[in-house]
Amino acid sequence: MKKIITSIFVIASFLSPFVMAEQINLYSARKEALIKPLLDKFTAETGISVNLVTGNADNLITRLANEGKYSPADLLLTTDVGRLYRAKQQGLTQAINTTQATASVPSNFRDSQGHWIGLSLRARPIMVSADRVDSNAITRLEDLVKPEWKGRICIRSSSNIYNQSMVASMISQIGEVNTQEWVKQFVKNFARPPQGGDRDQIKAVAAGQCDVAIANTYYLAGMLTSKDETTVSQAQKVNVIWPNQDSRGAHVNISGVALTKYAPNAEVASQLIDFLLNEKSQQWYATTNHEYPVLPDIAWSDVLKKFGTFKMEQVPLTELGVYNADAVKIMDRAGWK
Repeated sequence: MKKIITSIFVIASFLSPFVMAEQINLYSARKEALIKPLLDKFTAETGISVNLVTGNADNLITRLANEGKYSPADLLLTTDVGRLYRAKQQGLTQAINTTQATASVPSNFRDSQGHWIGLSLRARPIMVSADRVDSNAITRLEDLVKPEWKGRICIRSSSNIYNQSMVASMISQIGEVNTQEWVKQFVKNFARPPQGGDRDQIKAVAAGQCDVAIANTYYLAGMLTSKDETTVSQAQKVNVIWPNQDSRGAHVNISGVALTKYAPNAEVASQLIDFLLNEKSQQWYATTNHEYPVLPDIAWSDVLKKFGTFKMEQVPLTELGVYNADAVKIMDRAGWK
């Protein structure tokens, strides 16, 4: 009997580090290089391990839905609020416990019911050829439908959620009718059928294939700080214009995180959210990833500073999800491929 008890104690002692060790399972649509350094710092500080699964945002949401209550995922981290809204609408998320860290995020950058919260901001301004376009030639998105820009604009496809959210934001602010008319005329000024990502639009401007593009500053900053001289040279041929500064402001979106509905480690997952919202992490987003922090008073990187300060839209980002389907219909009707 004594031997049996001793054996059980030995086995329990061997297994306890694995049974008791705290961990978080994170589904992330962000590339590993853009999030893992922060996760490693979190583990070093707390001893809580983070199991990272990366993939396409839509595929991760589908995976969550298919796994249901058996999903190991605690958190869903992705870019663009449209996807976070979609996950909430499908019943895949739950409210995050409010803490001092989450409450410090401006209300328009978090879900009103607490199902998701922004971690960093991405601005989507107008980018123009430094040689061929005067910096004062465009002051509003609405200017891009003027005849002088015919055959001079490059942009990603309508299937890209960044563009869908930009159009959804316009619907929220200027109405569906006005947005439909703008998109209809905007498409007529395309220099080529939409293709590629944001960096491809910037490269097309640099190459003279078009004179104007719409892209996230994050991509331009990444090109300007690249180790590849050709990439840097291409980016240097582009200037940033902040549109609608005398009215609604420039369009912004987020990278954000949601707590999954059946999170098996919800309490420690909330600790990671708080960590990603602390001052050091927000500074890392700004200086390493060249994304705008969601918290005020965090210094920007030198590259972001060169783009200049700007007035941003104050639309509650939930609206971008609410009007996503309408935005897609408008883009389809206008022939935005």
